[in-house]
Amino acid sequence: MTPTPPLQPLLHDAVIALEAPTQVWSDAEGRMGTAPIHGVYHGDVRHIRAIDVAVRGTELESIGCASPTPRRVLLVDVLRGIDDDSADPKVRLDRERTVTAGAFSERLRVSAHLDDGVPVDLTVRIVPDFAPMQEVKAGLSAEASWSWDGAVCRADEASFTLAAAGATVTADEHGITLTWGAVIPPHGSLDLSWSVTMDDPTLVVSAANPAEPHRFPSPVDPRASRWLDRATADLDALRLALPDHPDDAFYAAGAPWFFTLFGRDSIWAARLALAAAPEMAASTLRVLARLQGTTTDADSAEAPGKIPHELRSGILSLPNEGVHLPPLYFGTVDATPLWVCLLADARDAGMPDDELRELLPALRAALDWMIVHGDASGSGFIDYADESGHGLANQGWKDSGDSIQWRDGRLADGPIALSEVQAYAYEAAVRGAGLLDQLGETGGTALREWAADLRARFRAAYWVRTEEGHYPAIALDAHGAAVDSLTSNIGHLIGTGILDPEEERACAALLTGPSMSSGFGIRTLSTGAAGYWPLSYHGGSVWTHDTAIAVHGMLRAGLADEARAVAAQLIDVAEGFDYRVPELHAGDERVPGGRPVPYPAACRPQAWSAAAAVVCARALA
Repeated sequence: MTPTPPLQPLLHDAVIALEAPTQVWSDAEGRMGTAPIHGVYHGDVRHIRAIDVAVRGTELESIGCASPTPRRVLLVDVLRGIDDDSADPKVRLDRERTVTAGAFSERLRVSAHLDDGVPVDLTVRIVPDFAPMQEVKAGLSAEASWSWDGAVCRADEASFTLAAAGATVTADEHGITLTWGAVIPPHGSLDLSWSVTMDDPTLVVSAANPAEPHRFPSPVDPRASRWLDRATADLDALRLALPDHPDDAFYAAGAPWFFTLFGRDSIWAARLALAAAPEMAASTLRVLARLQGTTTDADSAEAPGKIPHELRSGILSLPNEGVHLPPLYFGTVDATPLWVCLLADARDAGMPDDELRELLPALRAALDWMIVHGDASGSGFIDYADESGHGLANQGWKDSGDSIQWRDGRLADGPIALSEVQAYAYEAAVRGAGLLDQLGETGGTALREWAADLRARFRAAYWVRTEEGHYPAIALDAHGAAVDSLTSNIGHLIGTGILDPEEERACAALLTGPSMSSGFGIRTLSTGAAGYWPLSYHGGSVWTHDTAIAVHGMLRAGLADEARAVAAQLIDVAEGFDYRVPELHAGDERVPGGRPVPYPAACRPQAWSAAAAVVCARALA
């Protein structure tokens, strides 16, 4: 029989507890080790692959699982093998799993409602792993060599320290076992606990200092309130910082694979959540400014003034995708203009002039990158191409290999000039000019002239007409041809100023029409395109943040009715996913009484999906 090739783990039915940079995954019955994603992770290393709790003489029969906060999971089992023979279960095991940054603990309470004492032998079996996150993601994980000294388990520089009061601790080459033996008193309970504290000196991110809770008035729709409560709690659990600046927090992109700084993701999450957490915009801007490019390097895609794509502890290798990225990688074409847009948003939300002035050098460098370095191919528009041969082939938010395709299904040839990037750049130039004016700086007039020229050339080059209508293409290809698929990218143009009001209304109408609207949000690719498939990562699925960006733009463009209608669909999505909306879901057409179909490998929680709750609450206010 042909062996199964390595596959990325599925996530849709797994349970997570988290506080960045630590996360714990199990199944809904609390079992850990029965699925490839399971384990206890700290940073980019899975420290523990499996945890098995057992009680001698009985099965653990799960009857409940709840996650009241992002950091806690509550599990309930009945232990009928050591119970009496009545119908009501009278012996139970309650487990409370708690995650804090760098630590995982489990409290176990065995209770009995019986007249006699119940002997209990309980074991916890721990299987260390120390596999790199990238290997887990690629389905290549294999147990690493580790050592145990009676308290500390170690592999290379990563380690965890185990504490288990009252337990007998033994270890062999396969794992570590904790054993407790005791008697539950009549009508009483037995409380046990154990914990691990993890350390990895190679981490380049750390937990952020505590902050004020997110603030937002409760929406009228109670479902929107529930989504907002869950989403803002997840955003709080996703806060990270760089170790030397713990007060400047940013949102980690998402769990499990992206528990670090991502330029585009962290910016959009801060932007969408601005009304609830304006201070996150300012701190995110400062973090990214400290890492802004200063030189030209093809291997890392760095250029002067460019905002980075992602930060890792070491080289990120995804061999099944042919991707090998340096620890600080700049392969993103949109983060730099988006940084300028977020700075303008922060100014509008009350960021003081002295804080703006501190970022003036970064602002000028970002604007210079747009004008001087952004057009790498000489196309006249901001574009991208991977010059290293091992970076990301596509460097907009739709960064999968098949995301830029023609209506007939052909893949576009690069370099690629994405439509939304031109819109971000136009907005950044206009609003950047305003920032320079406010600070008494020169250069505003030249920026406005550059923006006006870009806007005119965009109108001449990007608009296409197909059977579905007249709309901006997703991109220009290497030959300057407009790639004619109807995509969700046009939603990113609304509200930026690159379209006139009538064009914005026309784009909004297409996005809410039958080929683009699934009923549970906006599809990434029209059903009229040959490449459409509802479970395609970027070719027919629905991304929550992508739909929310359209809502954000519609609100800015004064299209309140359209924004409200689209936001209402995302509220329905939130309800369908128990108010923790994943990274993306399938683009299947909604049926009466149906629920959104999961994309099984979607990350959750994801910062920009959670931040979408804030924009949707505004739209429905």
